[in-house]
Order: sequence, then C-alpha cells, then structure tokens
Amino acid sequence: MPDRRTALKQRHRQAIVDAAAALLEEHGGLRFTVDQLAERADVSRRTVFNHFATLDDVVIAVASDVLGGLVDTFVANAVAAPPAADTPAAMFDEMAHAIRTTELVGPMAYLTRSLGGPTRVDEESPWVAALLMRAFNEISRRFAAAMSERHLQADALAVHLLVNSLMSGLIVIYHHWYAATGATDDDASRRSWEGYVERLLAAVGAGYGAAGNH
Repeated sequence: MPDRRTALKQRHRQAIVDAAAALLEEHGGLRFTVDQLAERADVSRRTVFNHFATLDDVVIAVASDVLGGLVDTFVANAVAAPPAADTPAAMFDEMAHAIRTTELVGPMAYLTRSLGGPTRVDEESPWVAALLMRAFNEISRRFAAAMSERHLQADALAVHLLVNSLMSGLIVIYHHWYAATGATDDDASRRSWEGYVERLLAAVGAGYGAAGNH
C-alpha cells in the first residue's frame, strides 16, 4: 500500500509539473491560476498545494525538469565510463564533460520564452532571473548527490565546492549569454554559449589542475 500511495503522489506531482509547463508555454508566463492548473492536471486544488506551496514553486519544478538533462548526462556518462579517481581534478573533468555535451541552449531559450520572454535584449526580468537561479540551485543539489554517489570516497565539502562553483558559473554566463543573444536558439547563440562555457571551465579548471583546461 505505501508503494502504491507513493507512486500515486509521484504521478500527481508530475501531472502538475507537466500541466504547468504546457500552460507557461501557452500563456507566455505565469498568467494562469491554481484552479486552471488543477483542471489541466486533472487533480484538485488541494492536491496542487499538497505538493507545492506557491505557483512559483511549481515553475521552479518545471525549470528544474527542463534543465535536469545536465544531471542525466552526467549519470549516463558515469555509467558508461570506468571508475574514476575520487579526486577534485577527476570530478572536475567529469562535470566539465557533462556541461560541454549537454544541450542547454534550447532548454534555456524555452524557459526564458515560457517564463515571459524578453522585453528587450538588454532588459531581463528580475522574476525570471530569480526563478532560474532557484532552478539552478536545485540542479546543483541533484548534481552533488549524483557526484557523491559516484565518488564514495571523495570529501563531501570538495564535492559541494566543485559543483556549486560550476553551477554558480552557469548562472553567471546565462546572464551574459542572455544579454548578448536575447536568449534565442540559433547557430550564433549556440556559438556564443559554447564560448562562455569554455571561459567558465578555464576559469574554474585553473583551480583543479591542467586537465580541465582543454
């Protein structure tokens, strides 16, 4: 019985997140009510609040799901690769590879558009920026958990410092990429993002050995 109850809760939560993602894209931002969300998810209003305290929290979950490909890439790479040393340099290389090989421009452009879109290229919504920061923080938590599970002998503080250094850096370069491209998804925007990523990895990698600087 507990397993069935847990599975039902997970289905309800995912239905709410999926419904919110659809409504965000349809309305171009958080321009829908809890009642509309509950109706789209086919759950009660009370069920929505059983899972999320506010609509902002629902949006954070949507953004975390969209950006979660970064953690998924890391886990897939870890499964396919032989065991690596539990050292900061080895962990940096693994995380850098995940950042380089994960498609993030499309998800970030989608989120920026779905959360309201730019009014001007140089005018980013503070609300969107705050929500994306919270989403990146959630991804950081998941990334640290995955890294710790792979590197069981690694120092917990070293894992969290590495993960948060790179994830905080992603937030910083997102803002610069947004200002430079307006969060579009085209070849020029992707080249811009790749350039920012390499600058981030070079800056952070300098503290983790030469292996990160390539």
